[in-house]
Amino acid sequence: MNDMAKNLILWLVIAAVLLTVFNNFSVENAPNQMNYSQFVEQVQNEQVRSVTIDGYTISGERNDGSSFQTIRPSAEDPKLMDDLLSNNVTVVGKKPEQQSLWTRLLIASFPILLILAIFMFFMRQMQGGGAGKGGPMSFGKSKAKLLSQDQIKTTFADVAGCDEAKEEVEELVDFLRDPTKFQRLGGTIPRGVLMVGPPGTGKTLLAKSIAGEAKVPFFSISGSDFVEMFVGVGASRVRDMFEQAKKQAPCIIFIDEIDAVGRSRGAGMGGGNDEREQTLNQLLVEMDGFEANEGIIVIAATNRPDVLDPALLRPGRFDRQVVVPLPDIRGREHILNVHLRKVPLADDVKPTFIARGTPGFSGADLANLVNEAALFAARRNKRLVGMEELELAKDKIMMGAERRSMVMTEKEKLNTAYHESGHAIIGLVMPEHDPVYKVTIIPRGRALGVTMFLPEQDRYSLSRQQIISQICSLFGGRIAEEMTLGPNGVTTGASNDIKRATELAHNMVAKWGLSEEMGPIMYDEDESHQFLGGPGQGGGKLKSGETTSRLDKEVRKIIDGCYEQARQILEDNRDKLDAMAEALMHYETIDADQLKDIMEGRDPRPPKDWDEPGSGGGSPVTGDPEPSKEPESSADTNDGDEEEDDKGSGRRPSDPLGGPAGS
Repeated sequence: MNDMAKNLILWLVIAAVLLTVFNNFSVENAPNQMNYSQFVEQVQNEQVRSVTIDGYTISGERNDGSSFQTIRPSAEDPKLMDDLLSNNVTVVGKKPEQQSLWTRLLIASFPILLILAIFMFFMRQMQGGGAGKGGPMSFGKSKAKLLSQDQIKTTFADVAGCDEAKEEVEELVDFLRDPTKFQRLGGTIPRGVLMVGPPGTGKTLLAKSIAGEAKVPFFSISGSDFVEMFVGVGASRVRDMFEQAKKQAPCIIFIDEIDAVGRSRGAGMGGGNDEREQTLNQLLVEMDGFEANEGIIVIAATNRPDVLDPALLRPGRFDRQVVVPLPDIRGREHILNVHLRKVPLADDVKPTFIARGTPGFSGADLANLVNEAALFAARRNKRLVGMEELELAKDKIMMGAERRSMVMTEKEKLNTAYHESGHAIIGLVMPEHDPVYKVTIIPRGRALGVTMFLPEQDRYSLSRQQIISQICSLFGGRIAEEMTLGPNGVTTGASNDIKRATELAHNMVAKWGLSEEMGPIMYDEDESHQFLGGPGQGGGKLKSGETTSRLDKEVRKIIDGCYEQARQILEDNRDKLDAMAEALMHYETIDADQLKDIMEGRDPRPPKDWDEPGSGGGSPVTGDPEPSKEPESSADTNDGDEEEDDKGSGRRPSDPLGGPAGS
């Protein structure tokens, strides 16, 4: 409800109150009020000196000087005047009041004016008060939120971990501050900047910091806010948004998740009048059409640049693309420093160590890690967040929350201990494998046990030996079960390990050209564009039956070779397998130092904060965790045996080429 409507209602309420008060207090009770019969009797007794007749009201004065008032009945009394005159009563008549012409016109037109006022009031309400807010008729108005230059407090100092991206956009800030510096040399302001990167890397924060540094108005809207069920609404909102932006120029328009409206046209989904396509067409025209939008910079963010329409990405619309990648170790340290400033820290906190142990984490992941650590410290009634809480938070995010309430039998715990020990030993023995970070048989998420591997440095590609080592370590859990329980005692806990190993072997042969038999040929077509009319539409590249058979044989050859190699390693280290399983049964969780003691033939040292473990344990957890998108850290789990395809929790990396990297 706008200010005009509020004022109208207020004045109506005040008028009603005043009218009520006036009616209650304005009527004065006339002195000596009497009925008409008494008045006639007094006239006939010659007690009345004079009267004034005003319609039905008769007021007068008695002989003794007192006044009176009466109301004559509506029935005519023809003898009244005779009685008054025969008894020497002075009669005074009062001229009836007549309304002016303007008063009569106002009274006659008042109902029409009232109807028009009510009609206009409801129309303004339906249109959202003329400001495009909230009314059912406001669907054609832009939903972009305007933040003035005083409302934006974010600057480049609040953005860390993407130095190259910041350098790309700093030029925009310089242009918005001093456009003549570039215009003297014929340079023009970029019309659009597309920020591309995985979720949580800080694209929205970076766009907001541009407005904060440049001190210009900032319009923020999501791609999904343009399209609704009404035809033409999206295009109307685009036009309205740019009209508002022109009034605030120079300014920034930020469109988050632009892939919701900017998907490639003509992909066979929807007709030529598709509402989303009309919205995209209007956006294309507004960004680079006949009318120039001087001083308006459109910044868009997406993690799906592959689905965007080519016309949207051409120079003149989005002139540059800024990649906001996952941060490296130095970037993670800077991001941690930004978030750690908001919490009270103990003296033992070292952001460098945390950054080294969180490969593949985005800025949002690191913010979540700091928040989880603060929650751990609060639950323990601590006043400072220490390194212990940060490590607990890191383990929770990477491996899932502990489930100590689960009740596992001793047989299930022992089988889980052997399973995880098999993964760990092969990971420690195989060349070029990521170091083992931690092994636990405490159920986390949906996994019964977890083996974590962390690389010593950020990794962006995989060698053939690294892939072979990962496949071997993936089979370590199943082989350890075979060695301890026999072929008939193997459980379904290795289902996810088998799936990931098969994917790695298949990608080696069909995608990465790492097979001598099949050569450096890509046999699997990328199907990521199958809904966009691009490569892969129609179900992938066709292969002959002979080629498919050769692919299957080569995959089987790699799997069998890795399986036998892993079996040989565990048979040669059977004493270490038993010792590690015994340590897991005793401590439930062992770290890299304890693993080193076991591999060197010594008894594992107890953890610094270790107490006698409780019963722990639990019943089998169904599910096989699936890999996530981070390229560095990895974990192996022993999962339950009820629903093999159920997804579990825990961080599961995959390498940038498309196959799972961790084991």
